[in-house]
Amino acid sequence: MLAMIVGKWLNKQSSVSIETSSIEHKTETSSIEHDTSSIEELVKQAKVNIEMRNELISQYTPFMIKVTSKVCKQYIDRSRDEFSIAMEAFNEAIETYDADQGSHFLSFAEMVIRRRVIDYIRKETRQTRDIFLEQESKDDEEQLESLAQINASISQYHEELERERRREEIQEYQLLLKKFDITFSELVECCPKHIDARENAKQIAKTLASKPELADYLMEKKQLPLKQLLKFVQCSRKTVERNRKYIIAMALIYIGQFESLRVYIEPEQIQHRKEG
Repeated sequence: MLAMIVGKWLNKQSSVSIETSSIEHKTETSSIEHDTSSIEELVKQAKVNIEMRNELISQYTPFMIKVTSKVCKQYIDRSRDEFSIAMEAFNEAIETYDADQGSHFLSFAEMVIRRRVIDYIRKETRQTRDIFLEQESKDDEEQLESLAQINASISQYHEELERERRREEIQEYQLLLKKFDITFSELVECCPKHIDARENAKQIAKTLASKPELADYLMEKKQLPLKQLLKFVQCSRKTVERNRKYIIAMALIYIGQFESLRVYIEPEQIQHRKEG
């Protein structure tokens, strides 16, 4: 299932054209030109220099507006709560960014902003629904009709947010896989064809991710802790080695806490099967 989603995403990426001309027009009116070659160094300084941080946040305000407007599918100016959330997220990105992880700062900041804005919108829609349910109406039939419309709108909006969250997680997951020299194309190819083998590999990955010492080894060495892992699983070394890339890829979903992707990889079998 995950391989199918990744395959569809790859196909979509090759032909997608995002229609954001109105947003682009409004955000590109700024004369500020972002120097991506030096932004990482500026962020490093901003971590310890509050004046530098404030200057950086001010300089990249158009960037924050642009990202937030794309998430909300409408232009968001500085007076909106969503912009305040974006500014807090940008500040969070400065604090948590690690250049050694391999991603560019602006890509990282965009991911943080998107996640925080989506979380805020979800919270707001839940509160709006709860307030409506507490209100009394003189016309019960009218209330029920309005409630149904609101629930339908909220449901549709949550679906859109979930798609957005999944898209962001896929992009972040792709960057993480790159550190292990695994591409999405390889992931689709190395997915075990037989259900038993696939479920067994997913269970091995889940076991790996659940053991801190094994997960730490994987993230540090960028390879499977094969000898230690075999102590916890009921399968042969040959089986693990044959499905090495797939096991690593599945384990990274657990370790990276990609919740939108995790639902597609939960093992359907509880017990390992002895293979090979």
